[in-house]
Amino acid sequence: MANRAEQIQQILKRLVTNTPDVEGAAMVSTDGLTLASSLPTGVDEDRVAAMAAAVLALGERTALELQRGTLEQVYVKGSDGYVIMMQSGPDAVLEAIVGSAGKLGMVLLDMNRASKELANLL
Repeated sequence: MANRAEQIQQILKRLVTNTPDVEGAAMVSTDGLTLASSLPTGVDEDRVAAMAAAVLALGERTALELQRGTLEQVYVKGSDGYVIMMQSGPDAVLEAIVGSAGKLGMVLLDMNRASKELANLL
């Protein structure tokens, strides 16, 4: 039986492998620490985690200030694709790097499934 860290890693690898145009994924704590990752070569996982924490903090404050309820997801769209962050339990976030051709509906469905699995492990 795989330990918890190995199970988290397997879920991330499955998300990257089985979801078209997902180029990388990471599980980060809300305070900016990498819990596990399956990121492309050359991507600094510590930097990814720190940026995710900053974006999430801003997203949470925005949702609160504008009375939109509890933050669930944050999307960043650039000319070459997306970065999508999704809450995964109270203290962790699933982050995916998605290519510009990514089908967001499918990506979000697969991320939601993975997020629930990850939350159950934490």
